[in-house]
Amino acid sequence: MPQQCKHFEHVNAKEPNTPTGCEECLKAGGHWVHLRLCLVCGHVGCCDNSPGTHATKHFHESTHAIMRSFEPGENWGWCYVDEEFVEPLASFGLHTIAHP
Repeated sequence: MPQQCKHFEHVNAKEPNTPTGCEECLKAGGHWVHLRLCLVCGHVGCCDNSPGTHATKHFHESTHAIMRSFEPGENWGWCYVDEEFVEPLASFGLHTIAHP
């Protein structure tokens, strides 16, 4: 049995820095397909299907390992370090437009 990711164990998630969209896309006037929320610092970035791929770029620049989907109705997370998909994912106390 593979070892499970430990990065989600002690999450104290931050509220999103830009609750209306991808931080970099909003600044540059870009667009996104889906949004991802960094559970370490609250950065909102766009997914890998978006032109900017800002969520993954944020991981490479910050080394913040864990994120969650920031799409309404989606309840999953991803660990970049362990390449592990987690569903369902706890809310960690976040109450946002996407996750009431």
